Order: sequence, then structure tokens, then C-alpha cells
Amino acid sequence: VGICKQEMLQKKKNAVLVDGVLLNGPIMDSKAGEKFVEEACKIIMEEVIQKADDVTEKVCEWRAPETLKQILDLEMRDTGESHQKLLQLCRDVIQYSVKTSHPRFFNQLYAGIDHYSLVARFITEALNPSVYTYEVSPVFLLVEEAVIKKMIEFIGWEEGDGIFNPGGSVSNMYAMNLARYRFCPEIKEKGLSGLPRLVLFTSEECHYSMKKAASFLGIGTENVYFIKTDERGKMIPEELEKQVQRARKEGSAPFLVCATAGTTVLGAFDPLDKIADICEEHGLWLHVDASWGGSALISRKHCRLLHGIHRADSVAWNPHKMLLAGIQCCALLVKDNSGLLKKCYSAKAAYLFQQDKFYDVSYDTGDKSIQCSRRPDAFKFWLMWKALGTTGLEERVNRALALARYLVEEIKKREGFQLLLEPEYANICFWYIPPSLRKMEDGPEFWQKLHQVAPVIKERMMKKGSMMLGYQPHQGKVNFFRQVVISPQVSREDMDFLLDEIELLAKDL
Repeated sequence: VGICKQEMLQKKKNAVLVDGVLLNGPIMDSKAGEKFVEEACKIIMEEVIQKADDVTEKVCEWRAPETLKQILDLEMRDTGESHQKLLQLCRDVIQYSVKTSHPRFFNQLYAGIDHYSLVARFITEALNPSVYTYEVSPVFLLVEEAVIKKMIEFIGWEEGDGIFNPGGSVSNMYAMNLARYRFCPEIKEKGLSGLPRLVLFTSEECHYSMKKAASFLGIGTENVYFIKTDERGKMIPEELEKQVQRARKEGSAPFLVCATAGTTVLGAFDPLDKIADICEEHGLWLHVDASWGGSALISRKHCRLLHGIHRADSVAWNPHKMLLAGIQCCALLVKDNSGLLKKCYSAKAAYLFQQDKFYDVSYDTGDKSIQCSRRPDAFKFWLMWKALGTTGLEERVNRALALARYLVEEIKKREGFQLLLEPEYANICFWYIPPSLRKMEDGPEFWQKLHQVAPVIKERMMKKGSMMLGYQPHQGKVNFFRQVVISPQVSREDMDFLLDEIELLAKDL
């Protein structure tokens, strides 16, 4: 106590005040902060990580928005909350959040927990780096370079370039802008005013980010030509050829084709080789949105799904989906290795990208990004890859698709379950027809009633907390379930549970 008093007296004696603010010593109580981090990490370990594979836990603790507002006490006040109140808030946030690492979370194109990726995220959150120059992010820039190089190998390019982005939607936007820049480099300085009407082509089953990117970049959504797909959701090359010819006759300037490898709903893979033939013939940039399906490249058994991807000019690939690298982990990969990315996006900020630095400034890669601050997303993929090896990642893909195949065969055996189509990836789309509709004549009334079934089952499963499974209408088809298998924590028992639970939740419908 005597020492503390002496220190306080010394501080007062040496006090430096500016505008009434004491500048001596730090303002933060580091010891209290360290104690909070320690106790909060214990809660995370006990309530999230250790329970991640416990099927007796709920996937979600559903509460209506107004109720949840009251439980969480969301108001910010003039004075800070106590240490214990903050820890309780941490517990509440965990309790009422959806457990996406639960083996029965099937709702999105991501799920599960990878412990190595998680540790990598802890490290980067603690270090709080930004990846734009070697001087501030030496390790993470080298890691990103190594990961991009390896991903390029799996695509089948001899060389290339790339950058990690905040989402596959942003990767698609990067690619669209890059294709436009190659088509008319003067746009960077002169803008849109002198350009012809630019047209791009993508399938009816493409990700909605293509329309968003066209809107954002000033191309216009009316200039996105959607190409018809076959019954499996794949782009029809002959229809693409017709639309390219149509655009040219209209006096428009075609510049880009976006093919999809793993569509969001049906999990369809466009015929890349045939599409590449058309792109070569007409001088069009070929971008492949493999955000979902790209991870099949890791599997020697299933990489055939992306046959021809090596002919693409750019590829979007999200390791945070099938490979569990943790959101967000999304790469845009480009075949061009002449610095096209940098030429397209650089602004040459003198306070960041000085050319007279004492090291090799080619490692200052931030000038090929549309962002300034950028997260080291490649690191979590790198650490996971180092831990599991390529064979471990391959096993994840193979197991997920084997489980999908198992579920498909079980659906075929059960009365009341009907597949929309035979899947080729991890998306299993099916209807559940409750007993009351099974003898009903096929017609408008039947489909109208069936349309109402999936939303009711979804509401019941969420309020019960037993699992989460997505549904949607699609291309004229009434609401159906879309089951997605990803997590290596998912087992055959979870597939059986899913079908049993749907039957249980819908027994009175």
C-alpha cells in the first residue's frame, strides 16, 4: 500500500496536463483487461468449443427480436459495465447465437469448426494486423503469397496472381472490373462516358452477386444476359453462343462470361471446357465463380467436376466453405502474371507505397486491392493446411460428398421424401410430402399446399432447436429443402436424424 501511495504522489508531482487531461502513464488498466480476456476465453472454451460436437445441445435458442432485445440489454450507457456483467453478456451472446459448428447446422454453405483455423484467428485478432505492406505485415504477406501459389497449382495454371477478399461476392466484383479494364484500360482514368454498351453473360443459376457487381460498377443489371440452364442447372453452351451473337448484332460490346462451379441452390457445375471454347472464339474474359465448388479441386476423386477450369482467366474460390477455413476466407485468383491486378487497382498512395524503401517493395501488395485495411485471411487457411496436409483437406471433401450420397440413398427409401434431382455435389434438394398430401392428385392445389410445408417444419425445428435446414422456392418449383453437407463432425447418424426429425415435426401436417 505504501509503494502505491508513493507512486501516486510521484505521478502527481510529475503531472503533465494538456487541456485538463493527465498524460502521465497509460490510461488503460492492462491487468483488469488481461483478467477479462482470460475469463472470457474460458467461457468460449467451455460454451462454444467443447460443446461444438455435442448433439444434445441445441443448434439455436430461438427468441423473437423484441424478447432478445430485452434479454441482451443492448443499450450503451455513459458509464461502463462491471466485469461480471460483461462476462454475463458474453455468456448471453453465446447462448442466443446460432451454433454454426453444431453437427446439425445444415443451413448455409459453411458449417463446422476447425481448431487450427480458429487458433489462427485468435492470433490475428490479438495481433490486429493489416495486410498492405511488408513492413507492417511481413509474415502474413508471405503466407498469402504461399497459399495463392498453391491454390493456383490446383487450378492448373503454371503461374498467376491473386488476392484474398471479404467474400466471394467481392471476388466476383474484382473479376468483373478486371475483365472490363482489360477490355478498355482507359476506363480507369476516363470513366464510363466514352464506353460502348458493355454486356456480360452468366447463367440463370449464378450467384446474385453478379447483378450486384454490374450495378455497383455502372455496367447496369439490364446488361447482364442470363443464359438458360438445363434441367440440372448447368449453363447451356449453345444458348451462350446465341446470346453473344445477339449482343453483337445489337451493337453491344461483350466482354465477360461468368461460369459457375457449384451453384448456390442446386450445386451445379457449368461445362467449363465448352464455355471456354466460346470465350476463346469471341475474345471474352472467362471468370469461374467457384466460391462453393472450388474446394473439389483438392480431391483427386471429385476434381473432374471442374474439368476445364485451367482455361479460365480468373477464379473465385472460398476455402471458408467446404474446407472450414473460417469466415471469411475468399480468394480471387488470376491467370495473368503481368501485374494486371495492380495496374487495374493501384492508386500509388505515397504514404504507404514509397518506392525508396529499404526492402523489396514488390512485397507491398496492398496496391492491387480495392481495400486499404485488409485482414490476413490466408493465414487461417495456411495454418489449417499445415496441420492437416493436402490429404487431410482431401478427406474432408471426400467424406462430405460420401455423406451426401448416403443421404440421397436414404431419401429414396423413405415414403414422403422426393428428390428434385440427383445431386453431383453436396447440395441435396428434396421435398417432404406429409401423409395428408400423399394420396392427393398432382395439380395446382397439391403444389400450393406442399409450398406451405417446408416453412412450417423450419419454424418448428428452430423453435425446438434440434437442427437448422434451409428451404426455398426455385425456378418455378415450390418450397423445398436444401440440405448441405460440409462439417467433418457430421456423421451418418446425423443424416438419419435429419430425416427422422422432419417426419416427427411434420406428423400432424
